[in-house]
Amino acid sequence: MNGPVDVLFVMLPDSLLLDVGGPAEAFRLANAQLAKRGLPPAFRMRFVGPEHSTPSSVGLTLSGIEPLPERLEVPSWVVLVGRPGDAVQVVRRSTPWLAARHWLAQVVAPSLSEPGSACRLLTVCSGALLAADAGLLAHRQVTTHHELLDELVALAPAAKVVANRVFVEDGAIASSAGVTAGIDLALHLISQTLGEALASAVAQVMVVFHRRGADDPEQSPLLAGRSHLHPAVHAVQTAVLEAPGEDWSLERMASLAHVTPRHLSRLFREHAGITPREHVEQVRLALAQEAQRAGLQTKQAVSLAGFRSDRQWRRARNRASPPN
Repeated sequence: MNGPVDVLFVMLPDSLLLDVGGPAEAFRLANAQLAKRGLPPAFRMRFVGPEHSTPSSVGLTLSGIEPLPERLEVPSWVVLVGRPGDAVQVVRRSTPWLAARHWLAQVVAPSLSEPGSACRLLTVCSGALLAADAGLLAHRQVTTHHELLDELVALAPAAKVVANRVFVEDGAIASSAGVTAGIDLALHLISQTLGEALASAVAQVMVVFHRRGADDPEQSPLLAGRSHLHPAVHAVQTAVLEAPGEDWSLERMASLAHVTPRHLSRLFREHAGITPREHVEQVRLALAQEAQRAGLQTKQAVSLAGFRSDRQWRRARNRASPPN
C-alpha cells in the first residue's frame, strides 16, 4: 500500500455518532498498533460534507467539516453513515442530502468504476439509502439495517439486497447492517489491509467480538460462529465465554436462551455450524491455549479455562483434532 488510505466520512445533518466514531476509532487504533511496531499510519481520517458544521443525531454540533472534495485521492474509502428514523426521516432530500447525492454520482461513482481502482464505498446502517439514491448500488449485493431492507429495495431495485448479514462485500462496495456492524466492517477491512493479527489486536482493545463475513475464515475459536445475528445463540455464546468453568449442560444453556434443548441445538447448527457442546469445548480449548502461551503450566491453564482435569482437556483436544 502506497501511503495511507484517505477515509472520508460524509457528514450530513443528524448523522449517527456511533456510525462515525465506531469505525473511526477502529482505524485510529490500527494506526496506534502500527506505531507500536515502528510503522507509519495506514489510515487518514477526514470528515467531509456539504456544510462546515452540522448537528449530530444526539444534538452535539459537529464542526470543522471539510468541503466535499472535487476529486478523490488514491487510495480513498468513502464512508456513508446512517441517520435515525424510518426511511422517510432518513431520505430527506434537503439541500445537504442533494449536494451529497450529486457528489457521489459525479465524483465517487466514476472512481469506483475505474479498472483496478483503489477507491471504495462503505456504508453503515441507513447510509446505504444515500448510496442507493445516488444510483451507486445497481447490480451489487448490499445490506442495511433490518428495518430498512424494503426501503433499500425500493430505492435500488436493480441491487441484490441481502438480509440477516452483519456486512456484505461486493467489489469496491461494502455495506453493513446496523450501527455497531460498522465496527465489524472496519475490523474486516483492517484485517484485509494489515492482517488478521493486527485486526485482532484492535478488536481486543475495543472489547468487541471480531465478527467476519460468512465466506471468510474464522481465525479464533473465541470468535468463530459469531457472524450471525441470532440473539439466543449470542446470549449463550457470551455466557459461556464469561464463565467457561460453569457446568454448561444443554438444558442450562437452553434455559438461558429461553428455548427447548432440541431447538437450541438446531439454532446452533444453523447459525454457528456446531453443537452447543462443541462450542463450550472450543471456548475452553482456546482459553487453555491462550493461558499456556502466557506462560502458565498446563494444569493451571486447563483449570483456568474451565476443564475439571487434564484428562478432560486431552479428550476435548483429541475430539477437536482432525483425523490423520
